[in-house]
Amino acid sequence: MKIQQTLVLIAVWFVLGTCAWAEQSKTEADAALLDHLLHIATGEPARQDAALAYLQTHWQTELTPMLIELAALLPAAPVTRELVQLLEQRTGQSFGTDIDAWYHWLWNQPPLAHPVYADFKSGLYRLIDPKFAKYFSANRTTDIRLDEVRWGGVRQDGIPPLRYPKMVSAEAADYLDDDDIVFGFAINGDVRAYPKRILAWHEMFIDGIGGLPIAGVYCTLCGTVIPFVTEYDGVTHQLGTSGFLYRSNKLMYDQATQSLWNTLWGEPVIGPLADAGIRLERLYIVTTSWGEWRRRHPQTQVLSLDTGYQRDYSEGAAYRDYFATDELMFNVPVLDQRLKNKDEVLALIFEEYPDQPLAVAADYLMRNPIYADRIGELEFMVLTDRSGANRVYESNGLRFIEWDGQFTVVDEHGQAWALSEDKLQSTDGRVLRRLPAHRAFWFGWYSAYPATRLVH
Repeated sequence: MKIQQTLVLIAVWFVLGTCAWAEQSKTEADAALLDHLLHIATGEPARQDAALAYLQTHWQTELTPMLIELAALLPAAPVTRELVQLLEQRTGQSFGTDIDAWYHWLWNQPPLAHPVYADFKSGLYRLIDPKFAKYFSANRTTDIRLDEVRWGGVRQDGIPPLRYPKMVSAEAADYLDDDDIVFGFAINGDVRAYPKRILAWHEMFIDGIGGLPIAGVYCTLCGTVIPFVTEYDGVTHQLGTSGFLYRSNKLMYDQATQSLWNTLWGEPVIGPLADAGIRLERLYIVTTSWGEWRRRHPQTQVLSLDTGYQRDYSEGAAYRDYFATDELMFNVPVLDQRLKNKDEVLALIFEEYPDQPLAVAADYLMRNPIYADRIGELEFMVLTDRSGANRVYESNGLRFIEWDGQFTVVDEHGQAWALSEDKLQSTDGRVLRRLPAHRAFWFGWYSAYPATRLVH
């Protein structure tokens, strides 16, 4: 039926000219356009040729993002050369088949939103995974630029999250060396370590820690592990890996509504839950060495190698080449050259002040193991130990002047405070709470929060 409709529309165009086209309904025109765009992705030369002729004749500037997306998805196909020629002819740009250059140019232009773009995206990516069709459609709320949502190269949960994985004791974790990197959690007395060498292959774990439903989300591309409490307003959201990225940052999805969630924001941005006011609570985390974490927490539980998957879980095996350079796998609209792309920063954003993000260079914190700052009215300090691990505590106007690098901090009045993962506590019973913070690559944090303040 759609093919017949398309042929009729083309015949009308050639017989009656532009006036007849103008008189067609928007629905007919959009349906014909959508058919032709998707025919380019089918790989059938005759349909591709007809589609290209149609696009040439019915060019609209708003087609630009869709043609770039087709070229990105079909990099080696003969039709891509013709797509690029059409793009260059109509836009005046000359990027050839450099898809990143096309995207960089596009993202620095005003948004181009054609009425069929969301349905095009749905139809295009369902060819890869039928589940992708649910992510995009014209009737879904979209809070971010749709052209910045790029496919990451895997299907839904193609990088499989670890759901309630097996844990073992520290003594049983003989596969770990002291200098292996772990992500440490201590929530309501429940102490656990999730080694980077395992988590990098899965990029997410779903677990219950300290009585809370937790999703630990690891975006390897932007170097960020964030623990989120997945219960919000009485609903526990079952999250997974969508297969798509936004500004080189993984997008999550929830199983109930197939909404897409921004990892660094902790909120849904496309789908039924977008604009629902949901922002997941983020918790604190420690990025440290296994030897240092085990020394501090000898009773810790550790992620088992028995994950149910066959992977090379040796240290550094996952993303070795990516981590070894400053190059990006997926480009972003703007880079900030004050730091190198993959320089690590401690990223802070507090619920009370969501419009005042802060990034502090990890190297700076190593040189300043007691660092004091404030965001809004919230005063805090960052303590950095010999492993490079950062812990952030509120300071409530106190100035701390000494730290043994382990368990005791001293304020300017000579008062000693005992350090634990969830608080600082003085001998006279006062308590300063731990605040959420996590590490990130500079480019990833800046892409999500371009208004961030940087200390370096």
